Amino acid sequence: MKIVFDCRYTRTDRHDGISRYTAGLVTELAALHPLTMLISDHRQLAMLPNVPWQLVSAPTSIREPLVAYQVNRLNPDVVFSPMQTMGSWGRTYRLLLTVHDLIYYRNRTPPREFSWTIRLLWRLYHLSWWPQRMLLNRADAVVTVSETTGSLIAEHHLTRRPVRVVPNAAAPAPNDGPQAPRLAPATGRLVYMGSFMPYKNVDALVRAAAELPEHELHLMSRVSEEERARLTSLAPQARLVFHNGATDEEYTAVLRSATALVTASLDEGFGIPLVEAMSLGVPVVVSDIPIFREIGADAALYFEPTDPAALVAAVHALAEPGEWAARSGRSVVAASRFTWRASAVKLLAAITEQVEPGSRG
Repeated sequence: MKIVFDCRYTRTDRHDGISRYTAGLVTELAALHPLTMLISDHRQLAMLPNVPWQLVSAPTSIREPLVAYQVNRLNPDVVFSPMQTMGSWGRTYRLLLTVHDLIYYRNRTPPREFSWTIRLLWRLYHLSWWPQRMLLNRADAVVTVSETTGSLIAEHHLTRRPVRVVPNAAAPAPNDGPQAPRLAPATGRLVYMGSFMPYKNVDALVRAAAELPEHELHLMSRVSEEERARLTSLAPQARLVFHNGATDEEYTAVLRSATALVTASLDEGFGIPLVEAMSLGVPVVVSDIPIFREIGADAALYFEPTDPAALVAAVHALAEPGEWAARSGRSVVAASRFTWRASAVKLLAAITEQVEPGSRG
C-alpha cells in the first residue's frame, strides 16, 4: 500500500494548529508504515520527519484544483490531506480529507485585521452548508479531530462519505524523570494560549483577570499592537503579560509554573492547549462547551463563557484545600488519552480501510 501524506500546510517557522497536526501525525504514521510526504517549500522539511518527499505546487496556487495530476505521477494508493480543500480533479487514487471544525458557521465574525472585502466574502461563504458538502463529497472518506465535530458533521448531513475520528494531540511533555504528584502551583499565573479571534472570547478572560488581583494573566500568542491596546484598556486594573509569541520552551516553562490554563472560547474543533496543560499536571479552567467536556472530562473546571464572574469563581475554587492537587492528578490521566501515536494508529486504520477489497463500493 503506497501512502502519500499532504504536508503542504506545514509552516516554515513555528507550527500553527494545522501545521502541528500535520507534523505530529506524519511523524508517527511514518513509524508505522512507509509513506511519501508532499511539500511545497523546501523550508518545510525542517519541521517534518526525515522520510521521502516530493515537491509539488502550493495549496494556495491557482494550480491547486488540478494538483492531482502532479500527485498521480507518484502512483499512490491513498492520499491523506489534513485539510478539506486539496484539489482532486483527475485523481487516480483514494482520497481522505480532514475537517477540523465548523466554528465559522456559528461564529461568522471574521478576523478584525482582514479587509472589508475579505470580511464580506468570509461571511457569505459561511451562510450556507453546500460549499462544505461539495468539498467533502469529493473525497472517499472524511477525517475529523473530535467526536464533537464528527457529531456536527452528521447533524448537518455534510457528507455521504464515512467519517473517522483521528484526534488531535500534543507533543510529549519533556521527560525530567519520575515526577511526584504536584500538591500546589508554583505561581498565581493564569495562562492563555490561542489567537485573538472574536470567538476566542479573550475579553472575558481580561475582565475576569481584573477581579483576580492575586493572579497574572499571561497571553502567549502573537498579538497586534491595536489588539493589545484594546485589551489593556478593557480592564486597566488587570495584570496582563503579553508574550507576543513564545517559543515552545518559554511556553512550557510558564505553563509548568501556572495555577491554571484558562480559555473562554465560544467554540472549538479541539483544544490542544488543554492537552498540553493537563499533560504537565496543570489544571484547566475552560468554557462549558461540548468539545472541552470531551477533552477535559472530570479533570477540568467549567464555567459559562459569557460570565466572567463564573470564571473568577472557578479559579477561586482551585484554592480550596486539596482541590488543585486533585485536579492536577486527574489532568494527567485525562491528557494521556490523546497521543500522536494513538492517532496515527487510527489514521492508518482509516487509510487501510480504503484499499481493502470492497472499499470502492
